[in-house]
Amino acid sequence: MIDNNKLNHFAELAIKVGVNLQKDQFLVVNCPVECAYIARIIVEQAYKAGAGQVFVNWRDDVLSRLNMQYASEDVLKDIPQWQIDKNDYYIKKGVALISVAASDPAVFAGLDAAKIRRVSTASAQAQKNFHNATMSNVLRWCVVSVPTSKWAQKVFPDCNESEAVDKLWEAIATIMRLDKDDPTKAWQDHCDNLSDRAEFLNNNAFKAIHLKNAKGTDVTIGLPDNHVWLAAKEKAQDGVEFLANIPTEEVFTAPHRLTANGRVVNALPLCENGEIIDDFFIEFKDGRIVDFGAKQGYETLKGLIETDEGTHYLGEIALVSKQSPIAKQNRLFFNTLFDENASCHLAIGKGYPSCVKDYLQLDEKQLFERGVNNSVEHVDFMIGTPDMFVEGIKKDGTHVTIFENGDWVK
Repeated sequence: MIDNNKLNHFAELAIKVGVNLQKDQFLVVNCPVECAYIARIIVEQAYKAGAGQVFVNWRDDVLSRLNMQYASEDVLKDIPQWQIDKNDYYIKKGVALISVAASDPAVFAGLDAAKIRRVSTASAQAQKNFHNATMSNVLRWCVVSVPTSKWAQKVFPDCNESEAVDKLWEAIATIMRLDKDDPTKAWQDHCDNLSDRAEFLNNNAFKAIHLKNAKGTDVTIGLPDNHVWLAAKEKAQDGVEFLANIPTEEVFTAPHRLTANGRVVNALPLCENGEIIDDFFIEFKDGRIVDFGAKQGYETLKGLIETDEGTHYLGEIALVSKQSPIAKQNRLFFNTLFDENASCHLAIGKGYPSCVKDYLQLDEKQLFERGVNNSVEHVDFMIGTPDMFVEGIKKDGTHVTIFENGDWVK
């Protein structure tokens, strides 16, 4: 088990660097019941940092599976009004939000994939306002993760439960720089480095990005006018900086939804709604998915793509170096928070409004007209490989190499 000093550093990172909690601000913590110990530490550290009040919402994979297995689809799709009202209350109060993402990767394995997708879609549609509030940076939010027994044994299948949890904690501590003398400063330095990468991309104002590797990815993706590449720290609408993911190794932006052309092949499996999707490809023409296939999890992938019209288009393109400490672990984590930071990736669904310069002056319709995709979903999938080649294409046709052999050239 990780020592208490590192656990306190973990909580401090989530509070002070992640959501950048302000004095008297309310905080919401979403956490699995198995990880109650970290929730308690986060709550205590939040109050010490000046929180006004802290709310904790608990999740339980066992109960989630039982509900999905035995409750009728109609019942599960009927989202209670009190849940919607609770989220509206959070928006009204301007809470900060910390989510501990640590689900069993196979929580819904063997259940009806179509039912799972329809229930997930109904939930996302009912909570669209809250989803928009986070993706538009109305609220400051941060996703972190700690081991659970099922997840740890999925990552380390040859270990017993206790050994697997210890090994996963060791990996997470290294990835989160908890082994540094001053983890907060280490993250500040790391964020500055990623910001320099974003500045290079923004200064070039590329019209499109071309990605290619030997695995079969060969796609060109256009970018909206006045797009912005973001990295690590962002500014919420209240002007306060925050870090949405810890860890994070990506520099990302929103593509123009009508411009992707080519084929992408996954580099890592995707864990979606407790099901694994692997050995899959997706083909795009004028932005829209026109073909796809998967050797594992085809129905889950199909259900994801058919969620709504927006899930037929891309909402994010992100560049991640093979020098990422997560990539160097050379291990699949079955958790998007980690796996997406080991590999260049794309996302199906909603684009981040903050990836357009003047997004605060634009409504949803205007953002859509600018090319920023809209959907109730946003699902990342990994395409980056050690041989990944990435180039930017300027408006005058000039090509500038960004990645060579999986790493930044500058």
